Amino acid sequence: MKDYDESTAFLGQWGRFQQVVFFLLCASIVPNGVGVFSVVFLTDIPRHHCLIPEENLTQDWRDAIIPIEVVNGKQEQSRCSRYRLDVVRNLSAQGFIPGRDVNLTELEQEGCVDGWSYSKDIYQSTVVSEFDLVCSEQWKQPFTSTACFLGILVGSFISGQLSDRFGRKPVFFATMAVQTIFSFCQAFSPSWTVFTILIFFNGLGQISNYVSGFVLGTEILTGDVRLIFSSMGVCLGFAIGYMILPLIAFCLRDWKSLSLAISLPGVLYIPLWWLIPESPRWLLSQGRVEEAEAIVRKAAKTNRVEAPTVIFKDYRAHDDDMHPQEHLNVISLVKTQSVRSTTVILCLVWFSLSIGYFGLSLNTSRLHANPYISCFISAAVEVPAYMFCWLTLKYFPRRLSVICILLLGGVSLYLIQLVPETLSELAVALEMLGKLVITNGTSLMYAYTAELYPTVLRNTAEGVCITVSRIGSCLAPFLLQLRESFEYLPYIILGTLAVVSAFAAFFLPESFGKPLPQSIQQMQKRESMKCPCITRKEHLKPVVHLESRL
Repeated sequence: MKDYDESTAFLGQWGRFQQVVFFLLCASIVPNGVGVFSVVFLTDIPRHHCLIPEENLTQDWRDAIIPIEVVNGKQEQSRCSRYRLDVVRNLSAQGFIPGRDVNLTELEQEGCVDGWSYSKDIYQSTVVSEFDLVCSEQWKQPFTSTACFLGILVGSFISGQLSDRFGRKPVFFATMAVQTIFSFCQAFSPSWTVFTILIFFNGLGQISNYVSGFVLGTEILTGDVRLIFSSMGVCLGFAIGYMILPLIAFCLRDWKSLSLAISLPGVLYIPLWWLIPESPRWLLSQGRVEEAEAIVRKAAKTNRVEAPTVIFKDYRAHDDDMHPQEHLNVISLVKTQSVRSTTVILCLVWFSLSIGYFGLSLNTSRLHANPYISCFISAAVEVPAYMFCWLTLKYFPRRLSVICILLLGGVSLYLIQLVPETLSELAVALEMLGKLVITNGTSLMYAYTAELYPTVLRNTAEGVCITVSRIGSCLAPFLLQLRESFEYLPYIILGTLAVVSAFAAFFLPESFGKPLPQSIQQMQKRESMKCPCITRKEHLKPVVHLESRL
């Protein structure tokens, strides 16, 4: 039976049909880059202190009523306490001067019983200032971000199985609708509880949409175009959205306006339903040969080429090699020893890269005092990472690339603890090197995972791996808290995970220069747990990634 790429070679690789699919799918990823990290601005904590009611106080007492505390070696106003208002009122009425007539350290303090006053230097409002998520309620602030990541985790797991069962296109547009609707609704949240529920469902649609779009493009496009799409196309679309986010947040400093702005692109993408087709590969895997041929014939017409009389001649509805009647699910990922080993190793690599990516992304706030600039720097670093990923996918074996990336990332994070405090710029440079390398590895893993699994199981495998990786993203904020015990402990843990994953990756099969598997049997034939140093001679030949020779 002919490979799909061979059967559709007459279309070419870069006709009008492929161009439309390529650019529309890349454009559809931009809102994901905006939405995933919008929580940074929506839930940021503005500077605040206890609200002082309009009382008849002298200016000296009004300036001194908030106690001064030492935080991280710096003096700043207390965020959660003030001197007792009734005592201060009496002292002010008697004409006493704070610090001269009265020892402030001896005054009794009280909580912010009248609420808080929030600085508007950076934000007009955030969810924190809207619902007073500070002091005794401060635990709700990180929990809000966790709710978003939990939604991403659940969405990654569910969407993969739904996409393999019902098709790439329906799930792609359904999850786009989910993120649009819930982003819009969260702007009208009457309480923190409602906002948290809505941001959970918003997160559920975010990465689910990304994964479905990624797999859809990977299966429709072929040859070098597929390589560019999977390594740079969707990733640069995400990075562009990530870089646009701080610009939008800077112009719209109110959390409600930001939520509404994030939801608007989803409405603009409604016409894409009539422009983006279903994956012919998936249709073939389900035995729906006529529908697949109809899409390819329409593509041929768009590209102005002539299609053969029968395109998928050797594809039959009940071909023994394809088993379309067999409904594979997540259990199939661990059913046999060889497939199970690959799945476990991939999950470990995905987890290590994800906790490293989000840990370093969340930690970039210390690069600059301005959160908008910090976010932009963190996003800009990803652009060269994705470009380098394209070169990696085009010219280097997948397994070797993953191993080198993990080792380089781990070593750069280990070296941070050896940098003297006087060379803080070098420490930041090493951290950004780690971010660049880990971002590169994360992008590469999307393509590598898709290449290892067959069409009938591809989206499920991507979904499971990304679900495991989202556990890492949920743990990343807690990992950063470990620096209170030892400043470099987060870097040591991230570096160790990277190195361990690098050694585990030695036992992954190679997919460089090989066609995408169509069935679980083809995947098992590709599996090989032998030492990767012992390579067959023909594998040493330079091969263009998944290219159909015309």
